[in-house]
Amino acid sequence: MPRLQLGDWIDSAVTYLRDHFAWLFDIITNVVSGMYDGLDAVLGAPAPLLLAGIFAVVALWLRGPTAAVLTFAGFALIDSIEQWDQAMATLSLVLVATAITIVLAIPLGIWAARNRTVSTVLRPVLDFMQTMPAFVYLIPGIFFFGVGQVPGVISCIVFAIPPGVRMTELGIRQVDGELIEAAEAFGTTSRNILLRVQLPLALPTIMAGINQVIMLGLSMVVIAGMVGGGGLGASVFTAISQVNIGLGFEGGISVVILAMYLDRMTSSLGSRVSPLGRRATAALTSLRGASIWNYRPQTSIAVVGVVVLALVAGGMNIFGGSADTNTAVAGKNVGNGRAVNIGYIPWDEGIASSFLWKEALEERGYRPKLSQYDVGPLYTGLSAGKVDFQTDAWLPTTHQSYWDKYKDSLDDLGSWYGPTSLELSVPSYVKGVDSLADLKGQGGKFKGRIIGIEPGAGMMKALNDKVLKQYGLEGEYQVTTGSTASMLAQLDRSLKAKEPVVVTLWSPHWAYSKYDLKKLKDPKGAWGAGDGLHTLTHKGFAAKEPQIAQWLKDFKLTEPQLSSLEAAIQDAGQNHEQDGVRAWLKKNPGLIDKIAPVKKPAAAAKG
Repeated sequence: MPRLQLGDWIDSAVTYLRDHFAWLFDIITNVVSGMYDGLDAVLGAPAPLLLAGIFAVVALWLRGPTAAVLTFAGFALIDSIEQWDQAMATLSLVLVATAITIVLAIPLGIWAARNRTVSTVLRPVLDFMQTMPAFVYLIPGIFFFGVGQVPGVISCIVFAIPPGVRMTELGIRQVDGELIEAAEAFGTTSRNILLRVQLPLALPTIMAGINQVIMLGLSMVVIAGMVGGGGLGASVFTAISQVNIGLGFEGGISVVILAMYLDRMTSSLGSRVSPLGRRATAALTSLRGASIWNYRPQTSIAVVGVVVLALVAGGMNIFGGSADTNTAVAGKNVGNGRAVNIGYIPWDEGIASSFLWKEALEERGYRPKLSQYDVGPLYTGLSAGKVDFQTDAWLPTTHQSYWDKYKDSLDDLGSWYGPTSLELSVPSYVKGVDSLADLKGQGGKFKGRIIGIEPGAGMMKALNDKVLKQYGLEGEYQVTTGSTASMLAQLDRSLKAKEPVVVTLWSPHWAYSKYDLKKLKDPKGAWGAGDGLHTLTHKGFAAKEPQIAQWLKDFKLTEPQLSSLEAAIQDAGQNHEQDGVRAWLKKNPGLIDKIAPVKKPAAAAKG
């Protein structure tokens, strides 16, 4: 049977929409990013414990003292494990996505409930949206909206809208038909029947749908961390890519706390806003008797409590939190607070160089923002101008496929380190395997597998497309994909067990100084010539920021400098990369002035 080119058709359709409706996607991007930035600024302004107190007052209003105490304790825990900023970014994404989803889902659910044809048409569409793997939505999201928060929000909306539509339709359809007939008999208009009869009675079911929208949106926001969505998704993605159990647990428990809070609050909101729910709550309270654990403040009291805490938080920011934290030295503040977006891949050299440039630009008065991406999304964001520059492009070999695809919209500012080399490596105790040619016929010794890294890495493409073919290793070996950290974890386990293992590695890498490894020779030159670590910018960046572009062109690091910088960052630990850079700079005084030199101000002329 001939192959149906469905993927090519979808790709052509996506390309057509992107090329002909770019103006529409720009409008959506501006609206969504504006909503997110505003909400994130509000949630990020107060001191963490004050905002936790506001959340606790809301929990007291909706569920009582026990929920309030647990809420404050949960958010205090998030603050104590240094995940507060990420949690508030995730909460902002969820709330923006939920608000837009509700605006779309409830009208569609009402329409479907009142029109059988609409319901019939919507059902398979909603099935498709809900069962499609969540990761798939990120791909068109990147093409239409670039990288960052916007594709994450849009993906959340598409993934979470089905339960909102279905539960709204279900709630309205379950309203007793005799009640509707009675309302019609008294001359009630169709509009008033919807607003005064159907929606109030369907509200509990609708709120259950909104609850599901929030839960699905929260799960999708975490996945969106792969495309620069930030928040807790970035923490979880970093933990996965680096096999960092501690960070993974901290990011995961923060997601759990957010999910539990949003779930409990939304499930109780219906009983506070619905007349039927308020009467049921009052009846239950009278049966249980007066008790501090059954206390629910009046809405006006809860609002006063929230307003007081908000005013306290605002006052603290005005009088105590407005100090300028810019560390730029007088006479060297050439950036004047301009924003610069730096993207990086979670590889050691990329992390080290990116955080070094973050520190340098801050000292020069810029506002650099670092965002972590996988390789593909990073190049896509860079070509679209969402990322200003990245310093970890392995050219001309490893990232050749990405360069060929995006070179018309990128500028190469040259190599700051090199040459590098790609290789397969085995432990030194593996005898009889000294080159790639020696691997042939010995697949059983290595369980027929080569431990690889991220599937989007250029090294993996070169390995599968060139190296295995030239040495006749196809079929005998399977290249496992995962992450750099998982590859290193497997290498560490195999070394401790004295097992044969072959892994993908490159030079420079700290693994060669930590482990006793053997680089397999490449007599056929299948890996190609050694790469340089290049700095890439989007077209137009040099014109917008000529000073930074010149600094990046002149940037160089030696192997001792790079390896010691990587070691300093590893010693500082996760989420303290900037501290590692600063500690390293203290041992390398004057380096910032070398990589980002500025002219000394001319002396004032004597009158």
